[in-house]
Formats: sequence, structure tokens, C-alpha cells
Amino acid sequence: MKPTRAVLLVRISDDKAKDAAGVGRQEEDGRALAERLGWQIAEVVVENDTSAYKRRRIKLPDGSTALRTARPGFRSVLDKLAAGERDGLLAYDLDRVARDPRDLEDLIDTVESRRPHIPVASVTGSLRLDDDSGISMARVMVAIANKSSRDTARRVARKHEQLAAEGKWNGGGFRGYGFSAKGHEVVEEEAAILREIGARILGDWDGWTPEQREEIDLETGESLNAVAADLERRKVPSATGVPWSGRSVGSIISKPSVAGLRAHRDEVVGKAVWPAIIEPARWQLICERLAMRAGTTDLTLQRWLNGVLKCSLCGHMLTGSHGNGGARYWCATPQGGCGKLAVKAVFVEDEVERQVLELLGKPRILEQLRSAADTAVTADARKELAEDEAQLKELAGMYGRKETSLAEYKEAREPVQRRIKESRALLTSRAPMVLRRLLAGDVVDGWGKLMPADKREVVLSLLPGYEVLPHDRSWGNKFRAERLVPIEWPDPKA
Repeated sequence: MKPTRAVLLVRISDDKAKDAAGVGRQEEDGRALAERLGWQIAEVVVENDTSAYKRRRIKLPDGSTALRTARPGFRSVLDKLAAGERDGLLAYDLDRVARDPRDLEDLIDTVESRRPHIPVASVTGSLRLDDDSGISMARVMVAIANKSSRDTARRVARKHEQLAAEGKWNGGGFRGYGFSAKGHEVVEEEAAILREIGARILGDWDGWTPEQREEIDLETGESLNAVAADLERRKVPSATGVPWSGRSVGSIISKPSVAGLRAHRDEVVGKAVWPAIIEPARWQLICERLAMRAGTTDLTLQRWLNGVLKCSLCGHMLTGSHGNGGARYWCATPQGGCGKLAVKAVFVEDEVERQVLELLGKPRILEQLRSAADTAVTADARKELAEDEAQLKELAGMYGRKETSLAEYKEAREPVQRRIKESRALLTSRAPMVLRRLLAGDVVDGWGKLMPADKREVVLSLLPGYEVLPHDRSWGNKFRAERLVPIEWPDPKA
């Protein structure tokens, strides 16, 4: 029998024009095929701007997670065919229906679940599942299509890596605020708004009235919601035309492109070819201010003694890691350490916390903290950050000029990026506000409310760190405070 309730599935991967013309042409050809075959179409399922190849991690009905294509339209077609709501499937071509072998197998299972088998047809004749040879050919063709998609994805990824290494714009995605959609040129009207937002965050905007300035804490700057409300009041258009919000204001000002920096996979890889709207050093201060307000940031150190504990055997800094016994600080061999010394995180953190709280009760130490707004540690971190960013730019240039291979570039880039991340974490957390907030009230209560990175900076305000001695087996398994030797401890006399 010819289907009287067939479903027509149309799909296109990329609709740049956003006019659905591609799926429209497929629908026309599909309806013409149905008329020739004598089928009646009861429903058209449209997957516009939908990939049949790209997968994402989803939660399955049994609670496990797996990588699957995100195609609710295709899944609804299978469900309706399996339930008998639809009695046939039409499409333009096999690769419009499936480019992932798992999707094809699900379709085959659905087609064969009923007797007689559910009829399927395509305009090009490539979708044939009515016998074993047709099914075998479909599997081969989907495998080829899948490989073609993988090859394309690999080439595109390689292209984006090269563009990032050369500091060039990739030409895709939504238009960034402050830049034109074509050529990524600076839009001066929007650039002025970005500079204004930065100044209002840093507290040095000259557009406030004297009355407004009196109401704003210049050390924390104006809130993002207040900035957004003012932009809305002035009818300043956003890049997408949607109303301004505190979140959108924070998003546009924190993008590296605003500082003339090129980012790839959410990491800054070097200087961009376009000019900076806001100078990088000032942009960094803006990002630090936003991170302080948030109370949490991607740069926050999860183990707060990273960069504080030093291996007494080789001089390398211990880093937080997970071993068989749980969280620990280890002289990690992958990061250049000797691998011979480790200490349980909970024991050493409790001991350092005890010593810090003891010191915080001494007047001289409190005075030292009040004067630690901008110590040499911060200056050194800024210097190291600038040097590492320059080295990363040099590496990117070597890769762009094909003086080094991709593998060599990635291997050399990894430790530099790690140092940059650590330096930014230090700069982000080492704001004077952390110290003032701690000393403003009950020190013990305030310490307990600090973020891990803030605790780290309080420790580094007191001393450069600790040297950790090897475990003496004669002590048994118990942690001994004697393993922690202060590298430099101030005179605690009150």
C-alpha cells in the first residue's frame, strides 16, 4: 500500500542567509516526488541550520551520558514512524537524513520494526532501505559522508588555528560589539561606548555629575546593571538590537578582541592584527575589577596553596593534584618537578590556616597587611605576565611562518599558557579590596569567607612561602607541622 500519512524530512546544515531557501527547495522537490509516487504527505519536518554530523554530550534515558547528534526533528520522525502515526518517509537525499552511522542504524531499526517494512524514498534515489543490498549501500554511503564531514571539520579547525596564530579574524560568528561585520574594522561610535563602560567600571569616567560621583564607590566602580540601565535610557543600540543588561555589558567589555588580542578556544594566543579599542593594560585592570566583583572566576585557584609550597629536594613549586589518597600537593613531574615529595592537602592547608590566623592577631602583622596593597609580588607577576604573553606571540609568529610544526607549537605553548593563567590568577585575586575586606571586621570570620585564591594572597602578604620537607617515616603516618619551614617570616613581635 502507498503511504497516506507520510512525513517529509528536509534539512540543511548551514543557513547563512537565514531565509530557509535551502529547505524550501528540498520541500518542493519532495512534494513533486510524492505526487509521482502517489504518496500523501501528512507532515513536513524542517531541520533548518541543523548539522547531522556535529555531536554534543547529552544525558540518556538510563542516566548515562554519551555523544549524540542534536536533532530533535529527526528523533520526532523516528518516534512517529515507530508509533504508527506516520507510515512513510520522504527526503531529498540520504545525507539529508543521516551523516552519523548511529542515526542511520536507528532509522533502519525503526523501518524494520513494522511488517511490512516502513517505505522510504528520496529525490536522488540514494535512500533505499527496502532490502539488504539497499541497507548495506546506505551504510557505506553514510560512512563516506561521515568521513567527509570529519575531513571538513579537521580542515576548518586547522584553518582557525592558523588564523589565531597569525592574529587574524576568522570571519565567522556574530558581529562583536565595537567591530564591523565585514573586515572586523573598528566602529568608532561603539568603541567610544566600550571606553565609557571601561571607565565607569574603573571609576574614572568624566561623564558623571558631581552628585552621581558622590554616590559611587570609585574603588569598585559603577555596577554593570546601572551602566546597562543608562545605555537603555540613552537609547544606545546593542550589536544585536536586544535590550542592554548587566550581563551583556560585562560580556562585551571583557572580550580580548577589545584589547587588540586574539583568542582561540577561550584562550588568548597573541596580539591581533586589528587595533586595540582599549589598551591591554587598562583592559586587564577592567577584567580584574569584574572578577573581584563576581567573587569567583575561571582564574580562581582551587587549591589555595598553589605557588606557596616549595619542594625542599629540587626547589620546584608544589601544585595541587589528586592521588590515591585524595587531594594533595605534589612536586609534579609533568611540570618539571622531581616527583619525590607530596603532602596531603587537608593537613597542610589546616596547618597554614592555623599559623595565618595566629599571625593575624598580632598588631604588627595587621599593619603589614594594611600596607600590602601593591607589593613586589604583584609587580613581579605583571612583569612575568607581559614576558609570557610576548613569548606566546613569538611562538604564534613562528608557527604562522611555518618555522615550527603544529606539534612543536602546541608543546611549547602549553607551559607558557599555564604560566599566563597562574599570573592572571595572582593579579585577579591580589586586589587591595581583599585585604581591606578581611581587616574590616572579624578576621577569623572573614578568613572563613574568603575564596581560595584570596586566602593564597593573604598568605603571600605575610611571607613568600614554605619549604616542605620530606616525610620522616619515624613519625609514622601523622602529618607534622615541622615539615613546613617558612622561607621568610617577619618578626612577629607586637
